[in-house]
Amino acid sequence: MTDAYDFSDRIERVAPSATLAISNLAAEKEAEGADIVDLSVGEPDFDTPENIVEAGKDALDAGHTGYTSSNGIPQLKEAIAEKLRGTGIDADADEVIVTPGGKQALYETFQTLIDEGDEVVLLDPAWVSYEAMTKLAGGDLSRVDLSPHGFQLEPALDELAETVSDDTELLVVNSPSNPTGAVFSETALEGVRDLAVEHDIAVISDEIYERIVYDAEHVSLASLDGMADRTITVNGFSKAYSMTGWRLGYIHAKGDFVGEAGKLHSHSVSCAVNFVQHAGVEALENTDEAVAEMREAFADRRDLLVDLFDEHGIDVDVGDGAFYMMLPVDEDDQAWCEAAIEEASVACVPGSAFNAPGYARISYAASAERLREAVDRLVANDLL
Repeated sequence: MTDAYDFSDRIERVAPSATLAISNLAAEKEAEGADIVDLSVGEPDFDTPENIVEAGKDALDAGHTGYTSSNGIPQLKEAIAEKLRGTGIDADADEVIVTPGGKQALYETFQTLIDEGDEVVLLDPAWVSYEAMTKLAGGDLSRVDLSPHGFQLEPALDELAETVSDDTELLVVNSPSNPTGAVFSETALEGVRDLAVEHDIAVISDEIYERIVYDAEHVSLASLDGMADRTITVNGFSKAYSMTGWRLGYIHAKGDFVGEAGKLHSHSVSCAVNFVQHAGVEALENTDEAVAEMREAFADRRDLLVDLFDEHGIDVDVGDGAFYMMLPVDEDDQAWCEAAIEEASVACVPGSAFNAPGYARISYAASAERLREAVDRLVANDLL
């Protein structure tokens, strides 16, 4: 049968998400009866805290099931603005767009800022969807490799200075980082600030993992002098509050950005889900203790993995945030990850998906027992 569809150039520029592809394969194998240790997906294994669940139920019972104003309910926008002010960002509620997930917030930002041929600079290893979103918007990519610097930005500032120019439209900063867990220092972010001001560059600060930081301090880029008017801060509820399936995120930016991005928002998703937004207010206002407990568990798991790898002579760069680790594997990381799932029933994401060949990303958002099982299986199948 002849395909009747003439697909757009923009959609043919991108491939499906590599992380979701591995996760889907793991799910298929589990459906067939295989016992897969899935370390591929960035999803906390904790239930959503009960107070958030109850707030969502209460909102449903109260009839909060219709449309909201496009940019979000006032209570949530004000709670987000208050939270941002707590990190040093000068924020007002009318500078916020509430989105169905952090990924939608990023998509709207790329679409609002990038025209055909505009330069977007990524810091590699970079989350897979930044590249796809750049291509969907018609942008061109330039990249700075942090791998030789232990995945840290500060030692690579000279390389970043050589990469950006007056022609750069957008720089993407993700700290704590997916896939490395790196938390960029204040000095590194000040270096970003200096370059952004010098070349008049807009910067996305993706702070989705900001509450999951261990031995470092998270700094919000928009809090630095000179960055308030050129930083689009993107965040969400999925990781810190274990709310991945609730789909709730947000954008904060100064000036005309919210008005312009709001056009796309209103014509695409209309608004985030009403009762979920009410649950988001509860998450921001009354869930610090649960967040701290989850963060402590992630820290213990990180340290456990480091010790397990050390027992087998494997040195890994240890990040201070998020719940990811980049494991050095074979040069053909795709083949290694295929062998890991086929032979050891352990699912990991190839580093090449993040422009970091020779690594596999491990998510330690899994129990200590399953992490030990994963390492034992990889060792038993001569993959470590």
